[in-house]
Amino acid sequence: MDKQSDSENLQRGLSERHVQLIAIGGAVGIGLFLASGSAIASAGPSLLLSYLLGGCIVYFIMRALGEVAVENPITGSFSAYANKFISPCAGFMVGWTYWFLWVVSSMTEVTAVGIYCSFWWPELPQWIPGLLSLLCIMGANLFSSKMFGEIEFWFSLIKVITIVLIVIVGLAMIFFGIGNSGRIIGLHNLYALKGGFFPFGISGILKSLGMVILAFVGIEFIGVTAGEVKNPEKSIPSSINKVLGGMIFFYVGTMFVLMCIYPWMNITKGSGVSGSPFVATFSGLGIKQAAAIINFVVITAALSSCNSGMFSNGRMLYNLALQKHAPQCLGKLNSNKIPSNGIIFSFFVSLIGVMLNYIMPDNVFMILAGISTALGIWIFGIIVIVQMRSRKNKTAEEIANLKYPMLLYPYSNYIALLALILTTYLLFVNKETRMSILSLVWLLFIYLVYKLFVERKEYHN
Repeated sequence: MDKQSDSENLQRGLSERHVQLIAIGGAVGIGLFLASGSAIASAGPSLLLSYLLGGCIVYFIMRALGEVAVENPITGSFSAYANKFISPCAGFMVGWTYWFLWVVSSMTEVTAVGIYCSFWWPELPQWIPGLLSLLCIMGANLFSSKMFGEIEFWFSLIKVITIVLIVIVGLAMIFFGIGNSGRIIGLHNLYALKGGFFPFGISGILKSLGMVILAFVGIEFIGVTAGEVKNPEKSIPSSINKVLGGMIFFYVGTMFVLMCIYPWMNITKGSGVSGSPFVATFSGLGIKQAAAIINFVVITAALSSCNSGMFSNGRMLYNLALQKHAPQCLGKLNSNKIPSNGIIFSFFVSLIGVMLNYIMPDNVFMILAGISTALGIWIFGIIVIVQMRSRKNKTAEEIANLKYPMLLYPYSNYIALLALILTTYLLFVNKETRMSILSLVWLLFIYLVYKLFVERKEYHN
């Protein structure tokens, strides 16, 4: 497979500035702003350790992806890599599963937008903001990759600036009493409440890992941009190297501040799946205006993730069409060199999320979040395996000349795979996330589709 053979027709409109903000912004979505309420309820203050553990695991996964992506900067990313280094069946399953993952994630994001909008308009049905969001995002993605990059850049910048300000203001309140009538809050709420720092023991840390991994799903999007980024050999490693520090700062820093300022039990009562713990915290402190601003920011966070999903879906279907694993109409580009048919198709499938918000608004978020997490874990596992398989095909000299080699190979691969297996098990046995087992139905379905239709067709040809 030639490095550029399947991406030469796409517009390389993404700069290093775009990719770096996308990388950092991809780590800041509903997993932090909304799902963290459920994670706090599962682990309490020890959630800080869960995010540290999850961050290290995902960093290993991103380094594995980075090694392969720098050597093969093509559209389709891990779908094309799985096809090349594992098997055509694996490539087919990865491509369609990643597409389905982002369709489900988009449904989750538009659900989150509806939930957030209820802060201002409690009587507004959740499905209306979701539908309007999908329409706007589809329109933006049909123009150019540069427009996508600009939109995502500003969405991500809003999130990043807000998180930095929250941490700075929070630390000022905690250690100096600034903004709290001079009363120093201190660290009391982290260790002195009932149950202390580990209110649910080690099981609480493990139980929260599912929501923690969900928070990190989207970081792998760096690999998807490889086919449309300028100077991938520089941009991809630069973006990945910033991810670990960004994840630690955003997740550990913000959770530390929130749980110090406000008792964690009260945060979960005011958030869960009915709103953001950030909004609940500032509302509980009586800072209504700040809560409204943060609510606006978390809406942009959800829109940002949905925007990335729409971009990814179009490119993944485009790559599958090039591999003859999807209808050829999905491989056509518009006048702006954008896979418009794949974007439009993904939009119509995502409308199922709008319908679910109309039928079952109270339960749809946790169901979709569980399925997204399980599929994301499967994709993460494939990324690690792809990197291991790619190494087997290389000589010692080629390995020595790798531009961005995997960190601590192969031990980091084994650690990441074991952690992903453990997290999957915990998802399936946890009552709140048990519906994630539906992801297995999808994997079985897409495997049978390949064996019964695609493989037979390829054999006869």
